[in-house]
Amino acid sequence: MRENEWTNSIKELLQESNLGDNIYFDTLNKVPYAQEILSYDLDFENDKEHTMSFETDLLVFEKEESIKPRIIIESKINSITTHDAITYSYKAQTHKNVTPYIRYGIMLGNRKHYPLPGRLFRHGTNFDFMISFRDFILSNDEKMVFIELIKKEISYSQKIEEMIYESRTKNRKHYYILQKELRLEEM
Repeated sequence: MRENEWTNSIKELLQESNLGDNIYFDTLNKVPYAQEILSYDLDFENDKEHTMSFETDLLVFEKEESIKPRIIIESKINSITTHDAITYSYKAQTHKNVTPYIRYGIMLGNRKHYPLPGRLFRHGTNFDFMISFRDFILSNDEKMVFIELIKKEISYSQKIEEMIYESRTKNRKHYYILQKELRLEEM
């Protein structure tokens, strides 16, 4: 199976999981990673701008009156190189510079008995999550864990958006703690 075919099968799995009426999934979308202002009008408002985009493997987005990207997932099958880990981690950071509430992860397919590789831990510092699947077809346990992970990541994205953009409003929530949890599970 090719990587794009596998990614499409994961997209179909997520679509069937009913993660919300306004939650959608797509592959090979171009999502902005940079927004350049080329010039300003005489009031220093944007006059001309340029947007640059990276193609993403799997995009989870919320769609109502507008589209809000919630999660980008890079996908690799069989193996991943140090160069891949560095490149995808860089892409994660650039996407977050434009859309600060986006969550970014990587999923590895057809890994057999191999765990997440150390190069991902060392060079994937901008990933919010990493997950490895034994085969191309997910086991029932893998499906359950993955769907729960995606639900949480959608929620985290929504909460981060709220914290960033509602933090100065009068009726904002008054949080007193924020922790970024480290979760590790053995095979």
